[in-house]
Amino acid sequence: MACAPCLASVTFNYSAECFIENKCMSSIGPKQAIFASLAEVAQALGHAHRLELLEHLAQGERSVEGLSARAGLNFANASRHLQILRRARLVETRRDGKHVLYRLAGDALVVELVQALGRVGERNLAEVNRVMTDYFHARDALEAISREDLVTRLHDGLVTVLDVRPEDEFALGHLPGALNIPLAELERRLAELPANREVIAYCRGPYCVLSFEAVAALRSRGYLVHRLEDGYPEWKAAGLPVEAAA
Repeated sequence: MACAPCLASVTFNYSAECFIENKCMSSIGPKQAIFASLAEVAQALGHAHRLELLEHLAQGERSVEGLSARAGLNFANASRHLQILRRARLVETRRDGKHVLYRLAGDALVVELVQALGRVGERNLAEVNRVMTDYFHARDALEAISREDLVTRLHDGLVTVLDVRPEDEFALGHLPGALNIPLAELERRLAELPANREVIAYCRGPYCVLSFEAVAALRSRGYLVHRLEDGYPEWKAAGLPVEAAA
């Protein structure tokens, strides 16, 4: 009788042979086939417009028309980028009447993938660090509030959570109990913020300029305000509770 390691070896070799046969006698091995497929995903991420489209889709389901308007792209260009993301299985679609709606394919995994890309860029790319310093840190040099810290503060009722995204994005999903004041409306709606209470602002993600601008504006008016370390998609991807408009 063959020993267990021998049987494992036989099973592996048989599977490899089947794999090669299914590939029509291609010389590519199973590992290389996996790497080739993963490279397609990496290539799909290799454009600034596609990363921005993923950020918008992380807020919720959108039509091509809505995405093109939000990302500042014409319809044809947005469609082309979305098709590349779809072929890489990063987004998926459904039809609603005459409209095709796009959403992330596995919200949390795609959000985490883009997060990991950002961490690599911040660590290794000088240009990313320059922009972070010149723009983001100049507007908010204080340490951001972590998700864990915000959960505790929400439980204790110590803060006002401020969502500065557009109203339609807020309606798709937001942090529990958040107050929605889009950045463009912030100055004229300051009276809606409770006095003498810490404000935690958030928006679309770690590179969304809306929360940085809101924090700078509120601090200049004497508010005690901090920024959430990332945004709504990362909060949701972490499995924390969210709300949506009724």
